[in-house]
Amino acid sequence: MRLVIATCSVDYDGRLSAHLPLATRLLMVKADGSVLVHSDGGSYKPLNWMSPPCAMAELAPREHEVELGVTAVWQVQHTRSEDRLRVLIHDVLHDSSHALGVDPGLVKDGVEAHLQKLLAEHIHTLGSGYTLVRREYMTAIGPVDILCKDPGGASVAVEIKRRGDIDGVEQLTRYLELMNRDPHLAPVTGVFAAQEIKPQARTLALDRGIRCVTLDYDELKGIDNSEHRLF
Repeated sequence: MRLVIATCSVDYDGRLSAHLPLATRLLMVKADGSVLVHSDGGSYKPLNWMSPPCAMAELAPREHEVELGVTAVWQVQHTRSEDRLRVLIHDVLHDSSHALGVDPGLVKDGVEAHLQKLLAEHIHTLGSGYTLVRREYMTAIGPVDILCKDPGGASVAVEIKRRGDIDGVEQLTRYLELMNRDPHLAPVTGVFAAQEIKPQARTLALDRGIRCVTLDYDELKGIDNSEHRLF
């Protein structure tokens, strides 16, 4: 992984356009080719990014860019679309590379892991006509618990928690933003599934167009429990 702290501006062009004005930011270049732009706030979510497959080139700035103080240009081009990220670097405060090795992945809580397995085996729990694509669908920022198709054949990303809170909704939102940039998957909708979903998390999810599903652990195991239902 390469970590660069630099004063820079960033432009994203493609299916959407976005501009980040000049400021000091953290630029991350991962071994999988992804490039992420972070600020010193906003928790784990990058301000902008390019997910693989993509190619990054470091270019000399154009004449008018030199006049504005630009010393280097990162141009990141997605290889399957016209999406392009262009980072104009003015000053570099830090530049280092670190070999992190192979990550063993997230070790889930036993109940969450079992919920994921059970829901994948009984994907119709989400509704009639749903079909499983795969568990642990890998993205550039981590695995989505379940990727499935709705009755119309559209992609659905499912994030599973034992207790669903706002952080879980934010996590799923990040996955959806990334996956919807992939023309082979888009449009992708989201399902936030948990044994218990906090009211604030449900409100945030619904506001972002994410469906909430309350899972009954006993029911998924085949035990009839009339006290809990799937909503």
